[in-house]
Amino acid sequence: MGSVSTEEKTERPSSTAENPMPVRTVAVKVAQWIDRLGAVWVEGQITQMNVRPGTRTAFLVLRDTAADMSLSVTCDPALLRDSAVPLQEGSRVVVYGKLSFFTGRGTVSLRVTEIRPVGIGELLARIERLKALLAAEGLFDPRLKRPIPFLPNRIGLITGRASAAEHDVVTVATQRWPAVRFEIRNTAVQGPTAVPQMLEAIAALDANPDVDVIVLARGGGSVEDLLPFSDETLCRAIVSAKTPIVSAIGHEPDNPLSDYVADLRAATPTDAAKRIVPDAAAEAALLDELRERAAAALRGWVDRESRALHQLRSRPVLADPLRLLDQRYDEAERLRTAARRAIEHLLIHESTAARHLREKVAALGPAATLARGYAVVQKVTGKDREVVRSIEDASAGSQLRIRVADGAITAAALGTQSLGPRKESDPR
Repeated sequence: MGSVSTEEKTERPSSTAENPMPVRTVAVKVAQWIDRLGAVWVEGQITQMNVRPGTRTAFLVLRDTAADMSLSVTCDPALLRDSAVPLQEGSRVVVYGKLSFFTGRGTVSLRVTEIRPVGIGELLARIERLKALLAAEGLFDPRLKRPIPFLPNRIGLITGRASAAEHDVVTVATQRWPAVRFEIRNTAVQGPTAVPQMLEAIAALDANPDVDVIVLARGGGSVEDLLPFSDETLCRAIVSAKTPIVSAIGHEPDNPLSDYVADLRAATPTDAAKRIVPDAAAEAALLDELRERAAAALRGWVDRESRALHQLRSRPVLADPLRLLDQRYDEAERLRTAARRAIEHLLIHESTAARHLREKVAALGPAATLARGYAVVQKVTGKDREVVRSIEDASAGSQLRIRVADGAITAAALGTQSLGPRKESDPR
């Protein structure tokens, strides 16, 4: 916004309780400010038409399609009569005109000089553009879809008053689950007031902690009738709600955008009731089937375990637990007997070997030699004794000790006698 100029500041009259502005001054200034807006293009929906015969002015009320706001419109009756498409209450139009402030009554009116009906093709094109925009923002992403509870505590239903959609949802849901409870909000489901009323109903139901799921239901209709369900404000409200929302708009062949942003899309209100409320009879049958399957599985498990126990009990190790010990005992006895025999055999063998060795030692020892008549001659010199091996070891007169088999003889050498050279065969 631009800054206020010095000239505007000087032209702005002062107003105090002692020096108030007259109504005419305020009205003129408001008219001047509104006149600065100039001509504008405005889109809305005609909610009232008043064309009196013989008058030069037709009076209309143009309402916003997404908010509870309206604007008074005046035009030449010829604009309505000469329209290529017949205009009536509920028609969506784009008008071109200039706002005027009537100082006499203090009212604002849009004086239009051109009226263009919004055709079906243009409406569908706008819906496609909005669809592409919402898809680009990721509002159709399946990952954003909230799960529908298996058995809702309370179902919020937004639909027209005494409509077939309300009857279908309530009747089918009650038939499937008699204890189901509803929180119903009756709103307009077409026309300029539909979007504001549905937004208010969604906000109220979403704030109710007892409501677990919200159903937005309406029967089929034309493209114009279903336009509120493709409104951008409504679509964003569905996405931002914390409670799962089901879109149940019965229609052919186009889908409103609420089907894409809702957490669950139902083909018809009846289909919505079937998808959010379980069938009590089917669930009871399923419980019976599961109970039978569980009992059969338990019986099968008990039978298998019984057979396994019987097989275990019939095994030899359990039928005669001491048999293995007896077998081991017998084996230990056999091994002990074999060990005893081996030791005894070893002792006999070793005893025999020891006896043979003793006999060999005895045969080779000096005692046996002495027993055969041999003697050992020792020269006694003081306390020392030396074996005489040669005649040179015992000179004449030497004291000798002669050992025989049964004792020793003391003697003296009288002399020596040489036997000559010893032969190789001499046993000495």
